[in-house]
Amino acid sequence: MKEVRFGFIGSGKISQYSAESIQKHNKASVVAVQDLNKERADELADKFDIKHRFTDSADLFACPDVDAVYIAVPNKFHASLATEAMKAGKHVILEKPFAMSTAEAEEVIRVSKETGRVFSVGMNQRFNEDSQKIKAIADTGALGEIYYAKAYWFRREGIPKLGTWFGNKALAGAGAINDIGVHLLDLCLHTMGNFDPVSVFGTTYTKFGNRGLGEGGWGISDATETTFDVDDLATAMIKMRNGATICLEVSWAAHIKDSNRMDVELFGTEMGASLYPSKLYKRNDPHNADYQVIDKVAAKPALEHCDRFHNFANHLIDGEPLLVTADEALVVQKILDAVAESTRTGKSVDL
Repeated sequence: MKEVRFGFIGSGKISQYSAESIQKHNKASVVAVQDLNKERADELADKFDIKHRFTDSADLFACPDVDAVYIAVPNKFHASLATEAMKAGKHVILEKPFAMSTAEAEEVIRVSKETGRVFSVGMNQRFNEDSQKIKAIADTGALGEIYYAKAYWFRREGIPKLGTWFGNKALAGAGAINDIGVHLLDLCLHTMGNFDPVSVFGTTYTKFGNRGLGEGGWGISDATETTFDVDDLATAMIKMRNGATICLEVSWAAHIKDSNRMDVELFGTEMGASLYPSKLYKRNDPHNADYQVIDKVAAKPALEHCDRFHNFANHLIDGEPLLVTADEALVVQKILDAVAESTRTGKSVDL
C-alpha cells in the first residue's frame, strides 16, 4: 500500500483531533466521514476538506476510496461497526474502549483473522514521548523486577457533557473507567511488559453525575434526557501471574486538591519510574546517603512520530510494527469486565 485513505465513522470532538493527526502524515488522508448527524459530519468535512460525506455507515464501508476506517462512536457500537468494516475489506483503528464485553472483543479479533484485515485500538497514551522513554528503559531490565505499579487519573470535575451517551450504561458500558481509566491501565501493562493478570478486585461509585454535578464540558454529542448511571470513580487491585500488583484509580468527579492529576508509577527492585513527566528514581550506592531523582531521562522513543495514526498508517504502508496489538487490547477488556463483575459481587474475580 502506497498511501492510506481513511474514512471516519463518527465526527465528534475526538475526530477533530484525529483528523489533524492524519493530515500531518505525508501518505495518509481523510477522504470520507459518516455521522448520523449530517450537520456535524459536514462541519468536520468542511474543516478538513473531506470529499465523501455519509449518514449511513454502510455507504462509507462500500466506498472504494476508503482503505481504512477510524471508528469513534458510542461504545455500544464499537464491535459491530469494526466487524462490519473488516468484512467490507477495510482495515480498522478503533477508539477506546475496545468493546462492551470480552465476548464482543473476541469476535472482532476472530473477524480480523478471518478477513486478513489489520485491527488496532488507538491507545494514544502509549505514544506519548515520555511514556516511550520509560518503556525503552524498562525493556532493558534496568528497573529490575517491577513488582508494584500505580496507575491513576483523577479529575475533580471532568465528566463529559451531562445528558449525553457518555453517562449512560446502555451506550457506554461504564463511565470514568472506560473513558480515562482504560488509558492508564493499558499504559501501565504496556510499560511493565506484563499482560498476564490472574485476579481483579474492584469497586465503582456513582456519586456526582447522578446528581447533575461534576461536568467538565468535553464532547459535542447531543444532550437528551439520558439517565446518568455509570461510575464517576473507580478503583481496582490487579494481581499478575508473576506476583506483581497494580493499583488502578480513576475519577471523573471527586473532592480533591488538584483539578487534574494523572500518572503511572512503577516500583522496581533497581529503580523506580513515573511517566508524567518521565522520571527515574535510583540509588547508585546503597551505602551512600545521596539519592538520585533523574528528571532528564536519556532515552529515545521507539516511534519518534509519537502518533497512533502515523503508526497505523506506517504499518499498512511499510510494515512498521503496531504498538497496540489486538491480543493486548483483549487483556485490557478482560480486566474492565472483571472490575464490573467484582463490583456486582463484592468478590475478587479470577481470570
